[in-house]
Amino acid sequence: MSSPLLRAKRPSTPLAGPYGHPLHPMLVTVPIGAWVASLVFDLASLVVGDAGFLAKGALWLIAIGVIGAVAAAAFGFLDFLGIEPGTAAFRTAVAHLGLNLAVTALFGAAWAWRAPGGPVGAGQLALSAAGLAVLAVSGALGGRLAYRYGVRVADEATQAGGFQRS
Repeated sequence: MSSPLLRAKRPSTPLAGPYGHPLHPMLVTVPIGAWVASLVFDLASLVVGDAGFLAKGALWLIAIGVIGAVAAAAFGFLDFLGIEPGTAAFRTAVAHLGLNLAVTALFGAAWAWRAPGGPVGAGQLALSAAGLAVLAVSGALGGRLAYRYGVRVADEATQAGGFQRS
């Protein structure tokens, strides 16, 4: 039987992506990019004359982010299954998972609030900014999982192969 560290490095199922190349980190770029862009659209809508197209664009970007977050969460959960309960990595993963669910719920609420249309209000802008702030904290925890605890990162012997001269 392998150690908890080695089990966390290997995918629990082929659906999670091959060893050393997990799908979750690639998929999180969709909601992060969409939600950041939606805030940029919101801010831009405050300074242009006809802001309707920007508000509609932000609404679409929020929806794309929520859909992308659901996909990223599915693959992230597969990675989560490989982490030994009771460890610092597991506690970090639970916090990361919980914060990401909260962020997705915040942006889902933001979408529902905006769906009727109209200009972006201060409350809607604040909700998006708060969602991104929580997302930044969760992203830092995700970075800790990968870069400090090595979850789904190839082991050092595999990594060393990339630094050998041919």
